[in-house]
Amino acid sequence: MKNIVILISGRGSNLQALLDAGLPCRIAAVISNRADAGGLKIAQAHGIPTAVIEHRDYADRDSFDAALARLIDTFHPDFVILAGFMRILTAGFVTRYRGRLVNIHPSLLPAYGGLHTHARALQDGVRIHGCTVHFVTADLDHGPIIIQAAVPVLCDDTEQTLAARVLHEEHRIYPQAIRWLCADLIELRDDGRVRLRHHKQSGFALISPSLE
Repeated sequence: MKNIVILISGRGSNLQALLDAGLPCRIAAVISNRADAGGLKIAQAHGIPTAVIEHRDYADRDSFDAALARLIDTFHPDFVILAGFMRILTAGFVTRYRGRLVNIHPSLLPAYGGLHTHARALQDGVRIHGCTVHFVTADLDHGPIIIQAAVPVLCDDTEQTLAARVLHEEHRIYPQAIRWLCADLIELRDDGRVRLRHHKQSGFALISPSLE
């Protein structure tokens, strides 16, 4: 059984989704860079070890990331899962966990990397938005893509309604991605692309607005 460590910074909604999914892995620990992260209480309620390593206690990103890596390694994880971990990681940290560090981002990457993805999508008038699970690389929000979910952008959407629609899909695809990883079904190829073993894709298309 695979061993995973989950990193969080906030309320822990994706953490809760992973726990509810009954994944075939052991969650060795949940670690946060904020002592007030609500997700810590979720983990504790499930009997999962938690730890806090405050980024504000360190002079720079390199020293924080080095301390974080030392803590993570005490749990001997097969994968490190970012579930709303709001820190930009250094190249050294990313290299240390190459092929084992996974993130979920609220956009259809490579579009809208970084913050405020829903507001930017609405401002640009796109008709389709979504979320992406990807391997983390030093190129922020541009690592190899594992799975994506697309949602329509509705004419009367606000940032909040669009965010809620995307979050619903995050809670569906992140557990699926972790399940594939735990089953050794994901191959990270030398060309930087992801191949999913023994999986047939459908030709379904999402069109927004729909055709008449």
